[in-house]
Amino acid sequence: MDYVEARAQFPVLKRQAYLNAGSNGPLPRAAVEAAQAWLTRDLEQGRAGMPYIEELAGLREQVRAGFAEVVDASAEQIALMDSTTRGCQIVIAGIGLGAGDEVVTTDEEHFGLLGPLHASGARVVVTSADEDSVLAAVTARTRLIAVSHVLWTTGRKLDIARLKESGLPVLVDGAQSAGAIPPDLAGADYFTISAQKWLCAAEPTGALFVREPEQLPVALPSYFAMTAHEADGSYTARDGARRFDSGWIAGPILSGLVASLACHPEWRYERAAEMAARCRELLEPLVEVVTPPGHSTLVSFRPSGDPGELVTSLQERGVVVRDIPGHGVVRASCGWWTSEDDLERLAAGLV
Repeated sequence: MDYVEARAQFPVLKRQAYLNAGSNGPLPRAAVEAAQAWLTRDLEQGRAGMPYIEELAGLREQVRAGFAEVVDASAEQIALMDSTTRGCQIVIAGIGLGAGDEVVTTDEEHFGLLGPLHASGARVVVTSADEDSVLAAVTARTRLIAVSHVLWTTGRKLDIARLKESGLPVLVDGAQSAGAIPPDLAGADYFTISAQKWLCAAEPTGALFVREPEQLPVALPSYFAMTAHEADGSYTARDGARRFDSGWIAGPILSGLVASLACHPEWRYERAAEMAARCRELLEPLVEVVTPPGHSTLVSFRPSGDPGELVTSLQERGVVVRDIPGHGVVRASCGWWTSEDDLERLAAGLV
């Protein structure tokens, strides 16, 4: 596909400068049509029988392979999730953190990671969002480092490979990097993927990369964890990361997800990086840009007035961005589908 054909997959882009994939990406027409077709079939033919179940199982494996390709991993290392939060919960519960343990994280994390860390009962050590501070906070009691690859607030990218110098397991929230920037799992033992953001899928969908699936205990088993089970609940675990699958995913969601994963061109990362750089270039004369150059496809900036009011004003002009509560910044998300006109409309709304 060339750029014009690829962008035309997203009808919303005809109406809006949609710069909000960091929350929810634009939906491609093919994904919606696939989901609608499956729902219609369910309506007319029901939802039963082995052929039906086998087709759903086949879709699950297509999706698993698609996620594996996104992060350049093996399908055996991919578990299907309903969210990045679920992925974090599964890893933290499996590690078995508790009183007396410590986990190191940063002060720029999303609650989807922080909530499960707090609920674990371990002492949560919060540092500045940089590699030196994280490594300096490690002690003999630290059992896990848990951070984002790209911070949802500032768009700063952390060097995950450096954090592995600690010798500890590293859990990475990949919500703002998977599908947005080239895959880089170096240093990540666990990496969560959010499909509704940069992969342009419906929610709730996602995945979890587990580098060594057999080394992580299954603490939150779903029906998909086993190949056989006994009356007392003991079971034979599935091979690979399939044992961590978070549960049933409906046919319309799966079929739409297959279509969403197929809609991205080979040149997506280069184009997205170019658009983020251009966005920065247009905004720097007007506002304080807080995202470091070249880090991600997020461009966060500090407006002169109230961030919430600016977001509302831009929305009225057909420009969709969001503010980050408590941080005083507005965030624009630049995808490969973003156009020069989208960015110029954003800049014009700041004048």
